[in-house]
Amino acid sequence: MELKPIATFRSPFTSKFGIPKQSNLVEELEGEIIFERQYRNRDALRGLDGFDYIWLIWEFSANRHAGVSPVVRPPVLGGNEKVGVFASRSPFRPNNIGLSCVRIDRIEWETSRGPVIHVRGADLMDGTPIYDIKPYVAYADSHPGARSGFVDARPISRLHVEIPDRIASGFSRRQLEALRKTLELDPRPHYQDDPGKVYGMPFMGSDIHFTVRGDRLQVQDD
Repeated sequence: MELKPIATFRSPFTSKFGIPKQSNLVEELEGEIIFERQYRNRDALRGLDGFDYIWLIWEFSANRHAGVSPVVRPPVLGGNEKVGVFASRSPFRPNNIGLSCVRIDRIEWETSRGPVIHVRGADLMDGTPIYDIKPYVAYADSHPGARSGFVDARPISRLHVEIPDRIASGFSRRQLEALRKTLELDPRPHYQDDPGKVYGMPFMGSDIHFTVRGDRLQVQDD
């Protein structure tokens, strides 16, 4: 079977650094689904505006090497414990296929780029190829009370984030909240904990630099 992209994702993130590890951790993150020319057909999206969420099947296109190891080190375990690759959502897999559930914000039916789906809460990098879109169906896709393995024992911790006014003023209210919540998740590699190191990540066309000391993240006003 040969897979060809049906669309491309437009995201505030132009690199892997900083992207939330799962979808919907930062609901304010905005993105667009831009279809390839042969799929810019309103009929292909007929009825989609009746759904709140969609599943995206996409490619970890920024991975330079295919995953060959049967085990991986999930960040949620601090990068120190190994689990089987099929018991994880690691991007380093035999096939570089990702799966994300995102919320439909709105659909623009008539644009110069064809129909455009605006979504929130995605964990995709800008330029990511999308191979398929399927609607989220609550009675089939939601399983309240289901076990989540090692993830259940590791609740998400968040940092206290400080953003200088000059930096904050460059973003809309929703963009600023998306940036703040992204930084709260601690974008640093799991193996780095140097309070003197200045980290950087691109966001909405800006370079965001920050330091982390203990549980406080300070954006640099440079």
